[in-house]
Amino acid sequence: MKLRLLSVGRDRSGLFEPAVREYAGRLGHYTKLELVEVPESKREGELGREEEAKALLGKLSARERVWILDEHGLELDSRGFAQLLQKALNDGRDLALCIGGASGHGEPLRKRAEKSLSLSKLTLPHRLARVVAAEQLYRAFTLLRGEPYHRD
Repeated sequence: MKLRLLSVGRDRSGLFEPAVREYAGRLGHYTKLELVEVPESKREGELGREEEAKALLGKLSARERVWILDEHGLELDSRGFAQLLQKALNDGRDLALCIGGASGHGEPLRKRAEKSLSLSKLTLPHRLARVVAAEQLYRAFTLLRGEPYHRD
């Protein structure tokens, strides 16, 4: 299974990208995580969300399973996320997790998504959400392998 983390925008601050790369490297023990970025739209509101959604959709393959990370999505704990990931691994289809821009996801991507998951009840900057998503992917693999990274 190919695992990809797609996101809108880039880390202009330099604060978050090293952490994302760290977790992507750690994931190399289990699977390869491909990091994909598309540019932020210069448009506001729904037009901007749709433009970003189309850019993300352009990076997806037709057979790829898509989960969006969204503040209104299903809330899971780390073990629940690991179990969901295990089901996806068992299916064998490629998986793409998509993080929208600052205004969220456009309707075209929402329609394509199989699942909508929330990383937190808190509002997170989308660049920080990328770090959290990468860390939770790593945590999920360690849980699935029974390794000691996760503490109850």
